[in-house]
Amino acid sequence: MGKVYLVGAGPGAPDLLTLRAAEILKRAELVFHDALVHPQTLELAVHARKILVGKRSGRHSTAQSFINKRLVDAARKHAVVVRLKGGDPMLFGRAQEEIDGLRKAGIDFEIVPGVTAATAAAAELGVSLTRRGIARHVVFVTPRAAEGERENDWAASVLAADTAVIYMGAGLAEELGAELIGRGKSPTTPIALVEGATLPEKRAFHGTLADLSKLARKAGDGPAVVLVGEVLRAALAEPVLAEKIESILKRA
Repeated sequence: MGKVYLVGAGPGAPDLLTLRAAEILKRAELVFHDALVHPQTLELAVHARKILVGKRSGRHSTAQSFINKRLVDAARKHAVVVRLKGGDPMLFGRAQEEIDGLRKAGIDFEIVPGVTAATAAAAELGVSLTRRGIARHVVFVTPRAAEGERENDWAASVLAADTAVIYMGAGLAEELGAELIGRGKSPTTPIALVEGATLPEKRAFHGTLADLSKLARKAGDGPAVVLVGEVLRAALAEPVLAEKIESILKRA
């Protein structure tokens, strides 16, 4: 039997791929990849057959159970099989379902971490998600839940954290803002929406929680995260960081 590698492709830019991930891709015989993986990243898999199994919110996508079965079947025929996921496999990538399927079938596997969108967006803005005296805890959440899953009280986590990063939330911006404000979050809480972090076409929008739906309408359909917290206000008060954020806003 072969081995399955669950590999993080990072937030977008091909040169943010880890060295281990690049080496495994070069040895791969079969690559099952997400829709948002950069074409240049896929080009590293020079010997592999590449199969798109990506999921995009609100669009037709491959069933997870089907992906799980294909990984098992592939490992019984090929030595090196890669499941290439955007960002980090272990964050909102449904990796556990694939891991459970591989374990049940007795297939060997390895996880190769990647840079996640939250840290990529923070890097683009030049704003640390944590800051002494302001932000000592950070939460990553998504408001989306599949049909049949238990209730997703994402807002409780955001309300309890100093800094929050909301994944897959731009399309629900109006509902997100209303939910957080309705449950006591100040409308003047600073936010930033970063789309396509690390890519040449990246865009960033900055405002307050009350502006969230308006900012989301300015964004395109690229992958985006929403950052929420006082670290953004503190950063804007410092000339160097404020200038960094302003330069990204101008490119948008």
